[in-house]
Amino acid sequence: MSFGKNHRVMDSRRRWLALIVLCLGTLMIVLDTTIVNVALPSIRDDLGFSETSLAWVVNAYVLTYGGFLLLGGRLGDLLGARRVFLVGLCLFTFSSLACGIADSQTFLVTARAVQGVGGAVVSSVSLSLMLNLFTEQGERAKAMGLFGFVAAGGGSVGVLAGGLLTGAFDWHWIFLVNLPVGVLVLGLSLFLLPGGRGEGDFRHLDFAGAITVTGALLVAVYAIVNGNSAGWTSARTLGLLGVAAALLAAFLVIESRVRAPLVPLNFFKLRNLTTASSAGILWSAGMFAWFFLSALYLQIGLGYRPLLVGLAFLPSNAIMMAFSIGLSAKVVMRFGTRIPLALGLLLTSLGLVLFARAPVGGSFVRDVLPSMILLGIGAGLSLNPIMLAAMSEVPQDESGLASGVVNTAFMMGGALGLAVLASIAASRSSSLQAGGLGETAALVSGYHAAFVVGAMFTLAAAILGAVFVREIVASAPHLHLPHHDHQHAGEPELEGATD
Repeated sequence: MSFGKNHRVMDSRRRWLALIVLCLGTLMIVLDTTIVNVALPSIRDDLGFSETSLAWVVNAYVLTYGGFLLLGGRLGDLLGARRVFLVGLCLFTFSSLACGIADSQTFLVTARAVQGVGGAVVSSVSLSLMLNLFTEQGERAKAMGLFGFVAAGGGSVGVLAGGLLTGAFDWHWIFLVNLPVGVLVLGLSLFLLPGGRGEGDFRHLDFAGAITVTGALLVAVYAIVNGNSAGWTSARTLGLLGVAAALLAAFLVIESRVRAPLVPLNFFKLRNLTTASSAGILWSAGMFAWFFLSALYLQIGLGYRPLLVGLAFLPSNAIMMAFSIGLSAKVVMRFGTRIPLALGLLLTSLGLVLFARAPVGGSFVRDVLPSMILLGIGAGLSLNPIMLAAMSEVPQDESGLASGVVNTAFMMGGALGLAVLASIAASRSSSLQAGGLGETAALVSGYHAAFVVGAMFTLAAAILGAVFVREIVASAPHLHLPHHDHQHAGEPELEGATD
């Protein structure tokens, strides 16, 4: 029996219970992207990471997660969404155990990379399972609202949980906490999620495309992370960047020739999809560096314990959650996508600039809270319009793949941006320490330099959005505002130039 036929016979109660299971799985994945940030200094001290190599605790996860999102979705189509979901869940849970017992840098980074693959597979088919469970437009809108709420709230839960677990126990428990959740979700999935065989020809799966694009980004980030120590103009760095460029070129050639490409190249002819993906790369480059470096600043520059670091992030995450639940959708309905997208990115840039002046031993209320508020408003205001703009020109039957393209752009932009900004911070700190400045002051000054460059990234994203995004119509048949349960009669549609 096909998946489509299976889900139709499920009663309403079972479908909503199945949604809760999918949300728990999504929460576990989202939580793991932020929970590690608060524990980074403890991991660095325990396993002897350097400032630049510490970025790989985040990058190893982010790169494989982003690299395998599209492949995971395609596997779900071919092999069956539930089957692939269960495999990804097992992989994520067991690799979480490996992270929790890691006693060396190599072991931890390798386990994080495997964890990213599992997370990508779970995330890529979760949305597909949810969309197939809820086919009626009103129910689907409510389900997407709950799904989006969990995805946004996971950031707050992750930061706070990271502080609690690291402070009460040690950093190992930020990974071990996934075990009971993973086992629970696995058990419930076997009973609640509908089965069914996938459709498609497995022989046409684009493994070559996934391998080349992931390899290109891995090599590029490795070259950037090690650029300070090896030398930016050294044969090693330039050679690695050349290998990354060759792999990317091979990916483009593969995509132009295979029968079922991982990313159809004609997607990039869609103006809004290309613009939104480019803005997403720049946005996530600044935001990932903010999460990573501000957590270090709070502990090193202000002397906060892990729990206080977690609490410090609550204002920004609470604001982002409020926007994700409904505020962002209402703003888009009133002003369209272009204005909130550009304004949100501009506020994000301003928040990063304010963080660049936070001194050693500063005040939370004066030096941290204003930045956290601006970053929360900016991210909450811009994220939904970016996604809506990206999907506005895509046919409904290709919306899943387009969503994967945008999510991949976000994850890859975050990984590359973090590599660049961590290297800038380390270079600045090393230079100042060589000049006689104290270690703490030098480290904080390095973070300042990275925040300024991150602000430039998000400012460039704001300009892209303001100039190149075409306005969309909210009532287009293939668009569903993810946090807007229904559209009232008489509610204004989005208007604006279509350029």
